[in-house]
Amino acid sequence: MSRQRRAALVGNPNSGKSALFNALTGARQKIANYPGVTVERKAGRLILPSGAPVELIDLPGSYSFDAASPDEEVTRKVIHGEFPGEVQPEVLVLVLDAANLEQHLVFAQEVIALGRPTVIALNMLDLAERDGLTLDPAALEKALGVAVIPTVAVRRRGLTELSEAIEQAEARVVDASPATPARATTLPERRQTARKVAKAAIVGESAGHRIHAQVDRVLLHPWIGPVILFAILFVMFQAVFAWATPFADGLEAAVTAVSDWVIATFPGGFLRDLVTQGVLAGVGSVVVFLPQIVILFAFILVMEASGYMARAAFIMDRMMAGVGLSGKSFIPLLSSFACAIPGIMATRSIADPKDRLTTILIAPLMTCSARLPVYALIIAAVIPQTTVGAGIGLQGLVLFALYVAGIVGAMAAALLLRRTVTQGAASGFIMEMPRYQMPRLRDLAIGLWQRAWIFLRRAGTIIFAATIALWVLLSFPQAEPGESQIDASFAGMVADGVHTVVEPIGFNREMALALVPAMAAREVAVSSLATTYAVDSESEEQTALALEHEVAARWSLPTALAFLAWFVFAPQCLSTIAVARRETNGWKWPAFMVGYLFVLAYVFAGLTYWIAVALGL
Repeated sequence: MSRQRRAALVGNPNSGKSALFNALTGARQKIANYPGVTVERKAGRLILPSGAPVELIDLPGSYSFDAASPDEEVTRKVIHGEFPGEVQPEVLVLVLDAANLEQHLVFAQEVIALGRPTVIALNMLDLAERDGLTLDPAALEKALGVAVIPTVAVRRRGLTELSEAIEQAEARVVDASPATPARATTLPERRQTARKVAKAAIVGESAGHRIHAQVDRVLLHPWIGPVILFAILFVMFQAVFAWATPFADGLEAAVTAVSDWVIATFPGGFLRDLVTQGVLAGVGSVVVFLPQIVILFAFILVMEASGYMARAAFIMDRMMAGVGLSGKSFIPLLSSFACAIPGIMATRSIADPKDRLTTILIAPLMTCSARLPVYALIIAAVIPQTTVGAGIGLQGLVLFALYVAGIVGAMAAALLLRRTVTQGAASGFIMEMPRYQMPRLRDLAIGLWQRAWIFLRRAGTIIFAATIALWVLLSFPQAEPGESQIDASFAGMVADGVHTVVEPIGFNREMALALVPAMAAREVAVSSLATTYAVDSESEEQTALALEHEVAARWSLPTALAFLAWFVFAPQCLSTIAVARRETNGWKWPAFMVGYLFVLAYVFAGLTYWIAVALGL
């Protein structure tokens, strides 16, 4: 009995291979792992028009035979007949995304150059037509020298023609002489050929598609693109202060009104102090920064939904390569602007282990949303609300500088790490550009609500618990007449020990105390300061004063700037440390991460303070 013939689907990720595989095989498929690796093996049974069965394999998506991941290594070995226990497929079905033809043709040339019986499935033609492209499969077939079959897998278009082409290619295998592979070409040569072939195959394009291509030429320009990106970020941070102020003032007024009502309604004592000095002063001081959080995420969601975020990753690839990383690290690092936890988890998509480890170690340096309440409080308290130049707010400029400092610090740390403990070269980076589109208001509203709810939930759980615990430590034991409550409290004793360490870099005792509970979450530093000043106040009226005014009255400018510099670098988040431990399978690298980040925080906070004092600020 003769062995069943075999064909393999091969192509770039996101080319529609899996949809085509399902359409061709239906329920006649088996899923397992390739021996010795954790790469999924999908095989099914395809019935050809003649009635003969063929085993169809859906190989993992690949960008090149120069494997940069376990998936690509499996694909290369199976196609070349080098994978133990796997029979080399007789026919290769090369799946191309019609809407991203130029990019997919780069790998297609490597496959065709093997000289093996090959059929091209020009897939997702409906999406290409939606994007305004009209393709000529005959011109593509002539240029590549193999059969090209137009398909739309999800609508089962072209499946019969594809099956016939596979059968004909299979028949040619019997009489084919050993193929002689073509001369190996370089990646730049394949890209140039792909551009020419794609241009010849596109016989028509809409005005919208041409406009998108022209926009890309500007936004992805090696010099203009980064300028536009940083301009967008600059406007975003200006808006965080300029647009959020009325809403933040409204929330602050609401919290103050509730606090006044509690003071007027409840008799003095433990319960009223708990509500006013603990809950409202602590949690309320964080909640008032909700408008800044919403505005920040509004910009990020618009950039994602419009298709610009992927282009930002492409722009950053050059800078990433300069410090030993690839553009693959950009998306996890960008996610870390929201929170380092999903950012660290997103590094699973990075194939190179040292590249991934470096990204994990620098992810906490990205300015996450938890830092924003701290930054907004200190900037509003010590930086004048004035303009610099034409409509450029000084407060927004300082906030932008803090975000840039985090990015520069992360890049510098990556550069040093890649030359020492995680030494290695940057891996390649290939990505597909999504089409431009108008963000849907409904999707934006849902996204903003989800992020606002996450922030409020943290305020109602982690921050609430930390604030209450700190209030208890600040309130007991009770001070004697004439003695400061902070001096007499348990928290005061802790603050004295921490203050000894951070006093040389300009921190006062209240700041030292805020650093301890802020290890749970960075924004707890704000509620800790508010609770500390509320407990230490001499009257109910002073308790009701905004935290911003307290900081402005009690902190010098060098001290405030040192506090900002500390939070640029300090890993004040236990959850991030725990996730880093899980993703690195041990405590070695999380301990290293915490150590070097605290050293950076101490050094740069000290430098900021000493330089500011020397300049007479």
